[in-house]
Amino acid sequence: MKRIADSTVRRLSAYLRFLEDFETRGLSTISSEELAKRGGTTSAQVRKDLSFFGSFGKRGLGYSVPELAGRLREILGLGREWRVVIVGAGKIGAALAQYRGFRQRGFNILAAYDNNPDKIGKPLEGIPVRDIAQLERDLVRDAPDIVVLTVPSDQAQLLLDRVVKSGIKAVLNFAPTQLQSPADVTVKTVNMAMELEGLSFALTNRD
Repeated sequence: MKRIADSTVRRLSAYLRFLEDFETRGLSTISSEELAKRGGTTSAQVRKDLSFFGSFGKRGLGYSVPELAGRLREILGLGREWRVVIVGAGKIGAALAQYRGFRQRGFNILAAYDNNPDKIGKPLEGIPVRDIAQLERDLVRDAPDIVVLTVPSDQAQLLLDRVVKSGIKAVLNFAPTQLQSPADVTVKTVNMAMELEGLSFALTNRD
């Protein structure tokens, strides 16, 4: 399969949430126009996004809500459990560790790590907080699929290098800095300042 743009993947995730909402409301079919309306895009874009993964729906009849939702879960890799660890048990790390919605999506948080002795050994909603000094050993032993970095910017690259050397191939980074990683490691950065700047731009440039 050719590389799929991040923007397409984000729209697929949004479509899935809309479809799950339609399922709870008892709707059995939905049109590309309705999905586009909910997602703030066009029906042509919806059809293009889905076309990367095969043929869906029937002309004039729309999409089967449960069938399309099931296919999108498969495409997004939500049909299995993903093992996750959080590095950094500060405010963001603690909030993520306590968010129960992750497990509903198949993301099982194994542990959080920190270097603060006041936090080590004190669980967050049943999730153990471990000493970051044992990070590499635990990564090799527990073989998580994803590492979430919620550490200060000046520590992020060093910690990324540590987890990459332990064989991790997927990292979600909350530090507001650009990280360098090998080509076979996927790093996604959540930059809250940039998201807020996008909103400020939208407010400033309204018609």
